[in-house]
Amino acid sequence: MVNKKVIETNLVNEIVNGIENVKGQDIQILDLRAIDNTPCDYFIICSGTSNTQVSAIVNAVQKHVSKTLHEKPYHTEGEEMAEWVLMDYVDVVVHIFQKHIREYYNIEELWGDAECTSIASNY
Repeated sequence: MVNKKVIETNLVNEIVNGIENVKGQDIQILDLRAIDNTPCDYFIICSGTSNTQVSAIVNAVQKHVSKTLHEKPYHTEGEEMAEWVLMDYVDVVVHIFQKHIREYYNIEELWGDAECTSIASNY
């Protein structure tokens, strides 16, 4: 039997790699597993500087995860405006924001009980 935690960890790592490939900013991983009644196990949140970069992050994540893990998002929404795109991989949900939209909704504070891991960028 395959360990679900290992699969999720691989998916989280590959999503982060996809984000980093196109210089997504301020990457946060929120571990929601210890909180009751959550929609998924992890949120991955990052920012892009423009509609173009948000779209590039979405495309990079889809291509990278598809290539390495042969997974596709169950659902994606917000691609038309590219201000806040949500990618649903069922147990992992990715939120890709433009900075001003991210500051407005402040998801990290809404899920303040979650264990949060910040990913340092090399750029």
